[in-house]
Amino acid sequence: MAMEQVIKYFNGERAESILFLLAGVITVLAGLYFVFYLKSSFWKGAAIPLLLVASLELVVGYVIYNRSPKDVDRVQAYMEQDPSKITSIEIPRMEQVLRNFTIFRYIELSLILMGFALMYYTTPNSFWQGLGLGLFSQCALVLLMDFFAESRGIKYLEFLKGLETTVLP
Repeated sequence: MAMEQVIKYFNGERAESILFLLAGVITVLAGLYFVFYLKSSFWKGAAIPLLLVASLELVVGYVIYNRSPKDVDRVQAYMEQDPSKITSIEIPRMEQVLRNFTIFRYIELSLILMGFALMYYTTPNSFWQGLGLGLFSQCALVLLMDFFAESRGIKYLEFLKGLETTVLP
């Protein structure tokens, strides 16, 4: 039963990493289309944050997709061979992951606000307005995906803490 919860969490991580990869690929293609086919300064401005953030999406998606099966094996080894490592390693790791999500949220919200300001307070159809649109849309997408990842992480941490009090020595 306990391993099912671990597997569920990391399978969720892996599934979302596929969404990150898919979003990254689609966004890179859109950014390249904007630069090479639409060619206006507005679309070139939009392409910059699309391509930059999509690069991060691709890296994060790839790393998590490849790491998740190893994470399952690692936590399973903790549970079977040294359950105290759930308390000493896995719980602190997840607490740090959740602290990082808080930092990411503030950064993403700041970039969304910056994108919004650029969209509405710069010259219409300008490079800067396009930059704002790209920044706003990409950061909003990442914020949404991080929301689901953080929610899943909170549940996993609660599970680990419950395991700590009921099962672990």
